[in-house]
Amino acid sequence: MDTLIQVRDLKKYYKNGAIKALDGISADINKGDVMVVIGPSGSGKSTFLRSLNMLEVPTSGEIIFEGVDITKSKAPDENGKMVRMDLDMHRQKMGMVFQHFNLFPHKSIIDNMTLAPVRLRKMTKEEAEAKARTLLARVGMGDRENSFPSQLSGGQKQRIAIVRALMMEPDVMLFDEPTSALDPEMVGEVLDVMKELAKQGMTMVVVTHEMGFAREVGNRVLFMDEGKLVEEGTPDDIFNHPQNDRLKDFLSKVL
Repeated sequence: MDTLIQVRDLKKYYKNGAIKALDGISADINKGDVMVVIGPSGSGKSTFLRSLNMLEVPTSGEIIFEGVDITKSKAPDENGKMVRMDLDMHRQKMGMVFQHFNLFPHKSIIDNMTLAPVRLRKMTKEEAEAKARTLLARVGMGDRENSFPSQLSGGQKQRIAIVRALMMEPDVMLFDEPTSALDPEMVGEVLDVMKELAKQGMTMVVVTHEMGFAREVGNRVLFMDEGKLVEEGTPDDIFNHPQNDRLKDFLSKVL
């Protein structure tokens, strides 16, 4: 099994250790995994996810992404010489989708989607637009390329945010509660896009309150509480045979 990201004893402390947002998390994320992270509010789920691409800088621990510890300021080059680690290069391989869509309001949908690949991946505008149209069609938004974000529903904006991340051809997609800001009737259309990605073999780490998605689409589920990884397993393990009392109590409230 190919391990894409290894997390080792990850800690994130605030106020000189008085607040332990992450308290020694270790986990492996393998290629093709759909890892779903669940737990109560304030358990450290989003901090864990944001640490994976160093949007949160850990207090200590290792995050080894494709063989490179991205928590370090230096990494070996192909000759083994220590050089400054290019965090931006690694981030480009990690698509990130937030609760809020972060689309540029003054740019059309197609301009929102092509901006980063043209600037960072050195795609031509024509290549980027062709790719954008293919992705828009895939999520049922082919007719909206000239629309502006203000003309779209929340669910449509989130679908755009997902395909915008896919424009960079990432090796892993990180989702931070992607449906929590949506009206209930729009949640399904976003989850459908995520299910399709999972079917196509995209490696995904998803922080969500959608237990149905965790059960149906995840192949691994992590339960966090108070900054600790309390239990992990298959959806069947977690939902049908929970071992930990805290997990049992959590599931009794959310299922």
